Amino acid sequence: MRSTEVTFFSEGDEIAAIWRTPDTGEGPFRAIVQGPGWLGLKDAKLYVRYHQALTDAGFAVLIFDYRGFGDSGGDRGVLSPNRQLQDLVNAVTYLTTREDVDADSIGVFGTGGTGGGNAVLLAAVDPRVKAAVSQVPVADGTDWLHRMRQEHEWLAFLKDLDEDRKQRVTTGKGRQVHPREEIMVPTPERRATTIKADVDDKIPTAISLSAAEEILAYKPIEAARVLTTPLMVIGVEGDATTPTDHAEALYAAARGPKSLIMQRHTTHYAAYDRYWEQTTPRIVEWLDTYVRPADVVVTSARAGAAGDLIENLEIRS
Repeated sequence: MRSTEVTFFSEGDEIAAIWRTPDTGEGPFRAIVQGPGWLGLKDAKLYVRYHQALTDAGFAVLIFDYRGFGDSGGDRGVLSPNRQLQDLVNAVTYLTTREDVDADSIGVFGTGGTGGGNAVLLAAVDPRVKAAVSQVPVADGTDWLHRMRQEHEWLAFLKDLDEDRKQRVTTGKGRQVHPREEIMVPTPERRATTIKADVDDKIPTAISLSAAEEILAYKPIEAARVLTTPLMVIGVEGDATTPTDHAEALYAAARGPKSLIMQRHTTHYAAYDRYWEQTTPRIVEWLDTYVRPADVVVTSARAGAAGDLIENLEIRS
């Protein structure tokens, strides 16, 4: 796998990215775009083995730091799912400008909380994305933040948000909080794991509390209800970090071709290592099946069948 540092722009800010390609060949490649998960960065070692598997299968992979994070430009301390989705759409556009990319063959892979949710959102808003893989996703931000807290903590959190909103409109400034301690509440497993230790010390330690309002409004489940793009969802049974029923709900809601992988007898962070050999080939197979050029698209329906059968035909000289 070859790795090259590249940049592109998102709404005027420079985005730092890594472009990974197979060891041989100059393309054009089918391409997969990935924005990191919750507070994640492009340099995380966790992602490399997925990228290795994808490049071994002939894909190229673009992973980048969202605006305001890592090596990218933009306002520091701004955690915004809306901006992240803009960044992902702009990343897809960047891919279409590259001569070594088949612009008709782009997919998305997202893992880890909002990383998984963002994959669903991108697939729903950008028809250039031919397939999506969403691993341990958040489907509903309000439910996610609520379930991290006891009820009295939740009510106090909502009160803090209300007070901060009033402070912002009267003084122009709001509270700064630690995103992993005061917006997301880490589980004991998260405090103990070292799976993201290589980038943990690079994340912002102070962001605006107002970011929580965007998380409350974060609803990949609504996007899934109208999604016809092929979607693979990967969950963990009994997940204390991204609730299992979020993955199940996204799968149930999706209207197009879909697949659900449920990892059992493990935990959110342990699953990355425990079932690596089982899940990764299925991720690659899913993307290999659906992220393909389509010179002719045939849509048909059989009597009594639910939904349309869509077949993509590649005709290349």
